[in-house]
Amino acid sequence: MLSVICPIYNEAKYIDVCIQSILLQDYPKKHLEVLFVDGMSQDGTRDIVGNYSKQYPFIHLLDNEKRIVPIAMNIGIKASKGDVIMRLDAHAQYPTNYFSILVKALKSLDADNVGAACRTDVLNKTPKSLVIREVLSNRFGVGNSTFRLGVDKVMEVDTVPFGCWKRDVFDKYGVYDERLIRNQDIELNKRIVRGGGHIYIVPDTYCVYLARETFKGVAKNNFGNGKWNILTVYYTKQMKSLSIRHFVPLLFLLSLIVPLVMMLFYFPAVIISLTSLLLYLISISVISLSLSLKKKLCFSYLMMTFVVLHLSYGWGSLNGIISVLKYGK
Repeated sequence: MLSVICPIYNEAKYIDVCIQSILLQDYPKKHLEVLFVDGMSQDGTRDIVGNYSKQYPFIHLLDNEKRIVPIAMNIGIKASKGDVIMRLDAHAQYPTNYFSILVKALKSLDADNVGAACRTDVLNKTPKSLVIREVLSNRFGVGNSTFRLGVDKVMEVDTVPFGCWKRDVFDKYGVYDERLIRNQDIELNKRIVRGGGHIYIVPDTYCVYLARETFKGVAKNNFGNGKWNILTVYYTKQMKSLSIRHFVPLLFLLSLIVPLVMMLFYFPAVIISLTSLLLYLISISVISLSLSLKKKLCFSYLMMTFVVLHLSYGWGSLNGIISVLKYGK
């Protein structure tokens, strides 16, 4: 029995694509239940899921009045009946073999968790959204995350997107940390690894994450990601809950700000800021020019997307530090 849990809130734009990819799975439906745990959506999401549940008895709608993802996951885990538990994201779609490949790999590898590469795409193809898709798939844009870059063989890793677990993993290592609005999957996976568990990424399938399509959407999402990197470390008291790559945008932002403050006392310190900014602009200019020529994308959009992505992420992390120091949360 496979229990699929998908936290949702106001996903009317994406939920139909997600459910259609679930219905096309080759996993036997008699051994499947899909639990959509909804944060009391107000945009019609509940009606869409409700209509599908009337047609397909393995689809269920559960309530999550607190609207927080880890709480949604814990509600789903508690309500689920499966021997295997899988998390999905409504902002994604899945090839027909996604469920069967991960469940098979979980058993054959005797793993605690398995996952696959997460490719980035956009729902609506426009010059701006195609650029955003490219930057969010680029090593300079998102770092060296294995699950974003993909693999050609089975690899043991420290985290995977979403996840497919043996049910007893949650008894052994605990459920989701309900304090974490972001990074809850990474924190759980790091906890499993620290406890001696094994997590693998497999090459035989993948999922497609549907990214935000505007600069505002990218900035808002990555500000939250950056802020919750700091809060995750604060709440868990574990630097190992995350990886070094999560803090690179913060270090870049500090390399600009700190020397500007220091120049009030020692003017030549401004050289550090100017050097850091110049090296960054040269780097994204070269990468953007290459992508523009190779994939026929707008150069100015590429430049702007890199800047928006990195600065919003770094500013989110700095805001997280200020929040901890000022409010203790």
